[in-house]
Amino acid sequence: MTEQTMASAVVRNDAQHRYEVWYGDKLAGFAEYREHDDDTVFIHTEVDTEFSGKGLANTLAHGAIEDVVARGRAIVARCPFVKSWLDKHPEYDEHVVGKGIAR
Repeated sequence: MTEQTMASAVVRNDAQHRYEVWYGDKLAGFAEYREHDDDTVFIHTEVDTEFSGKGLANTLAHGAIEDVVARGRAIVARCPFVKSWLDKHPEYDEHVVGKGIAR
């Protein structure tokens, strides 16, 4: 498989409380979360430097946020990366505590 044909995928790993981004058959990074009531709280995100420049952090954030929204949960961004990503994607504001969701 060449670099251009390798696919990335985001999966929710409930056992480890994280979303994972895979590049081909390698775990490239993850976003840790905790669930409280109807909230999904993002606490930490990292992508291995081996995979820098492939857009995988963006892929990870997008996939994780889409899954949270699809499950009807509210997003709490304690992780600086996820918070920054959400700031650049106001289309998700209605699902974010402190933006579209007031508490």
